[in-house]
Amino acid sequence: MSEIALLYVMAAFVIVAAIALCIQAGMLAGIYRNTKALQESINPLLPKVESLVTKANATVEQSGKQITEITTRANDILDSTKRQLAIVEEVVGDAAARAKVQMERVELVIDDTLSRAHETVAVVHDGIMRPLREVSGIAAGVRAALGSLARGNRPTVDRATSDEEMFI
Repeated sequence: MSEIALLYVMAAFVIVAAIALCIQAGMLAGIYRNTKALQESINPLLPKVESLVTKANATVEQSGKQITEITTRANDILDSTKRQLAIVEEVVGDAAARAKVQMERVELVIDDTLSRAHETVAVVHDGIMRPLREVSGIAAGVRAALGSLARGNRPTVDRATSDEEMFI
């Protein structure tokens, strides 16, 4: 390739590069203008945003304090509940033990009462009922003897019972 052709090609590339640089400079100027316009529209909002951020920070700090306070109170309540539950468990255990002892005592008293009632019934049976039966038996014997003596002789055949007829 000749030097002139090479020079023309290089000149063409330099022109293309210059045009590209001009386009880039124009685009950069457009970006600068848009950035300035955006900055001018944002500048009035900055104080509001800063106050909002300040308020948000204050609210976050206050919320953190409240959460810490609530957590502390909840832990205190849980600790108190645990202590009271331990006391209640102790009282219930003591009451259960006492109730068990009392039930055993009641069972012993009932067993003793039933055995005494049984002994009393046996004494009444032996001491009162047996003599009453004996007296009743003696009275029946005396009545039979008096009845036999009052009739005198043997009964007549008319008065004989079926048992006596077998022996006649």
